[in-house]
Formats: sequence, structure tokens, C-alpha cells
Amino acid sequence: MMKQTQINMTEGAITSKLIAFSVPLILSSVLQLLFNAADVIVVGRFAGDNSLAAVGSTSSLINLLVNLFQGLSIGTNVVAANYFGAGKKRCLQQTVHTAMLLSVFSGVLLTVLGVAGAKLLLRMMQAPEEVLNLAAKYLQIYFGGITATMIYNFGSALLRAKGDTKRPLCILFAAGIINLLLNLLFVIAFRMDVAGVALATVISQCFAAVLITFILTQERDDFRLSVKELHIDRDIFIRILKIGLPAGFQGIMFSFSNVIIQSSINTFGSTVIAGNSAGISIEGFVYTSMNGFSQGTLTFTSQNMGAGKKDRIKRAAVISQFIVIVIGLVLGNAVVFFSRGLLGIFSKNPLVIDAGVQRLKIVCSTYALCGMMDCMGNTVRGTGHSVLPMAVTLVGACGLRLLWIATVFQLPQFHSCFTIFLSYPISWVLTWIAHLICFAAVLRRNEC
Repeated sequence: MMKQTQINMTEGAITSKLIAFSVPLILSSVLQLLFNAADVIVVGRFAGDNSLAAVGSTSSLINLLVNLFQGLSIGTNVVAANYFGAGKKRCLQQTVHTAMLLSVFSGVLLTVLGVAGAKLLLRMMQAPEEVLNLAAKYLQIYFGGITATMIYNFGSALLRAKGDTKRPLCILFAAGIINLLLNLLFVIAFRMDVAGVALATVISQCFAAVLITFILTQERDDFRLSVKELHIDRDIFIRILKIGLPAGFQGIMFSFSNVIIQSSINTFGSTVIAGNSAGISIEGFVYTSMNGFSQGTLTFTSQNMGAGKKDRIKRAAVISQFIVIVIGLVLGNAVVFFSRGLLGIFSKNPLVIDAGVQRLKIVCSTYALCGMMDCMGNTVRGTGHSVLPMAVTLVGACGLRLLWIATVFQLPQFHSCFTIFLSYPISWVLTWIAHLICFAAVLRRNEC
């Protein structure tokens, strides 16, 4: 009998199962964003605009370093979901143990890169001198505990593979509460500034890693983790790499383009950086609401590929597109409407608020395009064609943004934040069209 925490997506109504799977994912992401926003709010209110800018300016750099290994967790999800749908129990067991050991190796490598290269990378991003030391301190502490984050990410990817998004949600909620309380203690009471925020994040992520590991060790099915059986299975590892590396490389290049954008924004000073950081924190709630269904589409496609039920994949692709369009239009434009009030939560500086409003007006009003792009890309990736969405994203999104910054933004009449932000919707719509063409090509070859 199927456990209540699991969702078998190979049978039954598509829409209801996508919603049942995706809503906990959305809530998990929203909770994470709420607690991340709490980090920024506490720093902005009790440590000042420079500290707010320091924490905000590191997000694109963190994503740049982490995304390759996040891609491997996506590969883990696809491989495990495929074996789960196909009923291949032995392969599923090998995937669990390979993935969890891989998470530890990933975290250790990231710690070395992040701690050793923090200040150098920030200088390459043209971080202002007034925030450089604060941002470097935040990064070094954050990456000191990144192994716990990797363990949680890979563990939750395994649970998602069998349709379990509820328990990761509960873990995130508990970890977020710990993070928030420690933020208040470290920043307000102990006056630890950005170091307090980073330390609170590390401690809460360690808590999440312990819980996800405990849950996996207590499973009574083929997802059960045994520490004694941890090993890297060569064939499983290669399968994870084939799907995860293109997804991770895509994430890296996406983040690289955002690093270039952040570097361009950095040239306008700490006030604009602070407003941009606050805007990113707010728009993240819209993005994760769409991304929950994008991740749901990935797992749905992977399970049904394993079960050989390809007609369900086509129907799910259409349904997920419709859902993210509605979410993007409603939530995105609601954020634009309430932008000043929302930004006022982060800072009372009117110049910071003005800078944030400019970003939100352009990005959030067109955010449905981003959801459409991600959903279609994950549909293709879920069929096992991970290189296609990577190539499309590299050219359509990353390449176009870099070209935009190198050409249009450099012209005196277009040298503004407005021009920078405009690169987002243009790249989204072109990349979505390219993903759609790729999916149609896969359908024509009868591979999906």
C-alpha cells in the first residue's frame, strides 16, 4: 500500500497529483524565503544599509558556487524517480547510498572553494570597499557549514522522487524557526552583524541535515539509508552525472550571468545594491510559487518515463504551463502593486525603496514568462534529455544576458538599472520558445 507521504504520479488524475505534490514544495520554498527575508530584515533594521548590501551582494555568488552540486541533486531526483516508477528496487537502493555520500563530498569541496576564495571572488564582482569585508565574512561562515545544506538537498531530492514533499516541508519549518530565533539573538542581542546571520543559517541547516538523515535511516522501503552501505556505485553515479552535470552547468551559467548583472548593479553604489537585494528577496516568493510546479513537473515526468506512460507527460506539460501562467500573472502583479509597502519592511531609506521598486516593476510584472521557461525545460529534462535544456538556457538566457550587458548596457543612453532589468523578460521569452521547439522535436522522434 502507498504510504500517505508518497504520491504515485503514474496513475490517477494529473492536475490533482501535480498540485498535491507541488504545494508542499511551494510552501517549503516560501518558508525558506521568509526566513531568508528575516535575515535581510534583521540585518537591514539592526545593522544598517551596508550590512544589508553585504548580505544581498553575496546571493548570486553563492548560487554560482552551489549550483553545480544542486544540479547533481536534480540528477539524483530524476534517477531515483525513474527507478521508483519502474519498480527497480536494487537500483533505487544503490541510488540512495550513492547520492548521500556524494552530498558529503560536494559539501567539503564547496567549503574549500567558498572559504578560500571569498574575498577574491567579491573583488572580481566589484563589490564596494565599504561592504567587501562584511560580505567576505558572511561568505566564509556560510560556506564553512555548506556540507549540511548539501546533505539536506540530496536527502530531500530522494524523498521527492517518491512523491514525498510533506516531510521536507516540516523539516524546513522547524529549521527556519531556529534560524529566525538565532538571528534575533546573534544580531540584536550579541551584535554580531553579518556573522550572526551566517552562523544562524549554518546552525539551522545542520539541524535540517540531521533530521533528513534520520528520516532516511528509518524508512521501511527501498529509500532506506544505511550508513554502513554508503558507497559510490559507478553506474548510478554516471547516470546522476549525465542528468545532473548539464543541469548544474546550466545553473552555473545562469548564476554567472546573474553575477555579471550583480557586478553591473554594484557600480551604482550601496544604496542601489540594498534596494536590489530587497527586491530580490520579495520577488523570490513569486518565483518559488511557480518553481514548485516546475519541480513537480520534473518528478512527474521522471516517474512516468520509468513507467512508460508517455501520454501523461504530454498532458502534464500543458497543465503545468497553464498553472504557472496564472500564478505568475496574479502574484507578480500583486507584488508590483504593493511594492513600496513591501520594500518598506526591509528599509526605511526612500532611495533604497525607489531602487527596489524599479526592479520589481520590470521583473515581477513579467515573471510568468520565467515560470513557463522553467516548466518546459524541466519537462524535457525529466525525459532524460538533460543536455538539451542546458544548451538552450546557455544560449537563450545566459548568453543573451551577457551580450546585453556587454553591448546595450554599455551605451551611454542605456547605462541604467532599467536596461539591466530589461534583460530578464527578453531572455525568458526567447528561452521558453526554444524549449518548446526542443520538446516538440522530442515528441516527433517518439522518444516521449
